[in-house]
Amino acid sequence: MNDGVSKGTDPAPEGGRDIVIERLDAQAFAAFGDVIELAGSPDVMINRGLCGRHHDLAALDFIEDGRAGINLFDGTPYALPHVLDLVERHPLGSQAFLPMSVEPFLVIVAEDDDGRPVRPRAWITDGRQGVNYHRGTWHGVLTPLSRPALFTVVDRIGPGTNLEEVTLEPPYRVIDTHGLIRESE
Repeated sequence: MNDGVSKGTDPAPEGGRDIVIERLDAQAFAAFGDVIELAGSPDVMINRGLCGRHHDLAALDFIEDGRAGINLFDGTPYALPHVLDLVERHPLGSQAFLPMSVEPFLVIVAEDDDGRPVRPRAWITDGRQGVNYHRGTWHGVLTPLSRPALFTVVDRIGPGTNLEEVTLEPPYRVIDTHGLIRESE
């Protein structure tokens, strides 16, 4: 059956579509972008050996005279189940979300099928992870869960249209059937 449903997505009994939240994992997320997290020893020790630098953790990608911009996003929390009815993508540049608090947030992406988002998936971060969406990756809106959250966002600043939005009809429902949200808090 090919109805836009794959791993992480199940038909709901009431005719909608459910996306089951998974634990964020760099390998599973690789087709959509980079998971930004501390892993292993620092690349170099700086500041008289008191600070470990882990560098080059994401592949920023900007085209058509774009440059990296650093922004602050103040996100309003969402409740579960989350209704996924809007996704967006940025065709001219990657977009990185770095939480400024240690709170888990949802990461939602979808595959691209000839310019249309299909087969969405949802992950929960561990509260210390960020993500960098590859240029052109369909993704959900910023989705903190437990309280308002502040994020540093690194994305493309420059000329051209770098935002495409698609309303999903019918919408999906993002659910936590495995109790991952409670484990992450």
